[in-house]
Amino acid sequence: MSEDYKIISIDIADTLSETERSHLKKFFALYDEREFAYDLNGNELTLFLNTLDVESFRERIETLKQHQPSERFAELLNRIFSEIEQIKSYGLSNGKRVYVGYDRERKVQGRKEKEEMRRQYFYAHGHHFSEVNHDFPKVFENQIICGDSLEVLKTLPENCIDLIFTSPPYNFGLEYAQTDDAHYWDTYFEKLFAIFDECIRVLKFGGRIVINIQPLFSDYIPSHHLISHHFINRKMIWKGEILWEKNNYNCKYTAWGSWKSPSNPYLKYTWEFLEIFSKGTLKKSGSREAVDISAEEFKKWVVAKWSIAPERQMKDYKHPAMFPEELAKRVIKLFSFQNDVVLDPFNGVGTTTYVAKMTNRRFLGIDISKEYCDKAIQRLVMPAQ
Repeated sequence: MSEDYKIISIDIADTLSETERSHLKKFFALYDEREFAYDLNGNELTLFLNTLDVESFRERIETLKQHQPSERFAELLNRIFSEIEQIKSYGLSNGKRVYVGYDRERKVQGRKEKEEMRRQYFYAHGHHFSEVNHDFPKVFENQIICGDSLEVLKTLPENCIDLIFTSPPYNFGLEYAQTDDAHYWDTYFEKLFAIFDECIRVLKFGGRIVINIQPLFSDYIPSHHLISHHFINRKMIWKGEILWEKNNYNCKYTAWGSWKSPSNPYLKYTWEFLEIFSKGTLKKSGSREAVDISAEEFKKWVVAKWSIAPERQMKDYKHPAMFPEELAKRVIKLFSFQNDVVLDPFNGVGTTTYVAKMTNRRFLGIDISKEYCDKAIQRLVMPAQ
């Protein structure tokens, strides 16, 4: 019975008279004993409270006190009401206070919420990422380093980078600096994923990785899916995907495949993808004062389709695959705070590092081409556009 009721014990100084006992019995007869009952044993009154309309209860007491058999009985009614009012933990149902079992539903709901939470990014559970972040070494701060990204990244401590934004080489057989960028695909992705593993290691807990990638349509290689699959296998949380609509309907590498026939139509694409991943948690810590994104920018940019014209200066920089500064600006302002550290392990001619500097972020750019690194350094002394 105790599991179904909130039990209140009240000591009575003097034994109640038969008249007072009769009034008490009539009073409690107004209630369903499953909700509110009592037991009188000598000078001890025990209340069994499950559910009660407290306001109605108070009104009934006031009415009964007007026809009270004695002043002592009126004081007893006041004590009963006072003891009930002191109970501050209860639920509400149909205007009544529920004193027992109200938290069972809440606990079930809480359990369901936790179960729902467990269904979020289930693939990222069981990670072994440290939640301890480290300071970015001063020696690397605001630097452009010419070298192999895999080797350079190995010299950084873990959990020291806030945002990684990069676009790995396309590998279309286009002339890309002096490196042999036409590896067999297994070798290419093996090296790329090794670099991404180092990126994950150096990324802070709560940090983000944003990969700008265009699938290798002409070879039917869904590189954006392969890259996403790798990050998911590494327990990274997929935060989302942004379509970068370039509105470029005269792409160089297009073909009909089969004219007016379903035999093998070749699909034409005017967009690229930005795949976004978080390490350990979706929420990134930072101070309100370090936020530099405006309300209008935020409302516009969280709509995950960005219409931005392609870079028009690729010939000037002699680079075949640059993304525009506007793309980098949106990524950096939407996914990082001022003074955060931004890394681009395929920095090319330095669009990421240039925009990071312009938006008051610290940065590190790495590229294997000395020619590109020199141009990236030159851009850093250029005035803001």
